Amino acid sequence: MTDTAMSPGAELRLLHEREGCFVIPNPWDVGSARILAAMGFEALATTSAGMAFAMGFQEGTVSPDETLDHCRTIVEATPLPVSADLERGFGDSPQSVAECILAAAETGLAGCSIEDHTGREDDPIFEFDLALDRIAAAVEASRSLPRDFVLTARCLCGPGHGTKSFGAKRG
Repeated sequence: MTDTAMSPGAELRLLHEREGCFVIPNPWDVGSARILAAMGFEALATTSAGMAFAMGFQEGTVSPDETLDHCRTIVEATPLPVSADLERGFGDSPQSVAECILAAAETGLAGCSIEDHTGREDDPIFEFDLALDRIAAAVEASRSLPRDFVLTARCLCGPGHGTKSFGAKRG
């Protein structure tokens, strides 16, 4: 990246901030990433299910190292900014989510999403206060980075189901 080039996170943030909307498709491997880029999409977002299925695994069972390696290959496949579906952030604790954000940024990702889904059938959603603490830790980690990183909190809890993007602008 040259001194005048924009970081992938800054590119992704600009897409989110401009008027109107944009479509961000989900490649599951290098080939699909390159096809989607050639089709004119402006950014990509990995799919945890698509990645797992393409690797022959059940969603939610791919290791953190395998997930980050996959993200790195998608980032390297095209010049587009890439956000990653990082499920529950490689653990239940706020610290594990913060560590996940820092590791994700090292792969060259422009951002990622963290969910409040536990992966447990008997208790599928994190307790509300823990869900908030996890995202607060993720926000703190993303803001500690030397470049822009777009964090999306994907939540199923509470009456306002939806997503929210966080992160600090970097100059």
